[in-house]
Amino acid sequence: MKQQKVLVAGASGYLGRHVVREFAGRGYSVRALVRNPEKLSAEGENLEPAVADLVDEVHKGDATDPDTLKGATKGVDIVFSCMGLTKPQGSITNEQVDHLGNKALLEDALSNGVKKFIYVSVFNAEKTPDVEVVSAHERFVEDLKQSSMPHTVIRPTGFFSDMGMFFSMARSGHMFLLGDGTNRVNPIHGADLAAICVNAVEKDVAEIPVGGPDTYTFNETVTLAFEALGKNPWITHVPMWIGDAALFVTGLVNKPLAGVMSFAIAVSSLDNVAPAHGTRHLKDFYRELAAKE
Repeated sequence: MKQQKVLVAGASGYLGRHVVREFAGRGYSVRALVRNPEKLSAEGENLEPAVADLVDEVHKGDATDPDTLKGATKGVDIVFSCMGLTKPQGSITNEQVDHLGNKALLEDALSNGVKKFIYVSVFNAEKTPDVEVVSAHERFVEDLKQSSMPHTVIRPTGFFSDMGMFFSMARSGHMFLLGDGTNRVNPIHGADLAAICVNAVEKDVAEIPVGGPDTYTFNETVTLAFEALGKNPWITHVPMWIGDAALFVTGLVNKPLAGVMSFAIAVSSLDNVAPAHGTRHLKDFYRELAAKE
């Protein structure tokens, strides 16, 4: 039986590295699409693995330059993409990366006879349609649906790496949290989510909502971070109206940063709880991070 080849777009990110390892572990030949191949060689800040030795080929490309994506899918059976803008980068927009970058990749996949496209969007997208981070993802999801490409859209509630940001802030001994912190989330470890993503290759299902095994309030996720660091929890709750006012001002001077802020504000006012999967727990993740201190 011919070995299947997968292109992993966004292979140097938190989820991308775990997906590379999962595909390689199941016998796939992996081609990594990245802007900076050197990142594949070192462990990530949220304990994501170095995967350079697991990658068979590297295609260097930039989502903001569609010409660099041409030929990325040639000879590939499956495309997996978690390619997206996760933090402000100058004047680069979510539209350029999350939508148009993935659209260029889809067009290349269609021209090269790819069998399936697996894409990672967001959970609860219908509740935050005006948030640019979300709407850019969903514009590409619509492109995918309108195409002839067999596909699956994965909708995670949040990654452990997102919770890693809480851990980083807890290091200071004081945490500012938008809202009252009673909204709930069940984030998922990258390795557990990677297994769901790779399983989707063989499943004929359009969308998979997915969360981790444990559900916490935001207050509880922050408290776990303080406890892992051996610190007494000190949380200051910031009213949502202050976040909205800060977003308005930021939007006047720095639209990319405002886009990230708008997503943070939106998830601070919603429950994000999806069907539970996986076996890895947030408290253990925080303890592993603390052990590296």
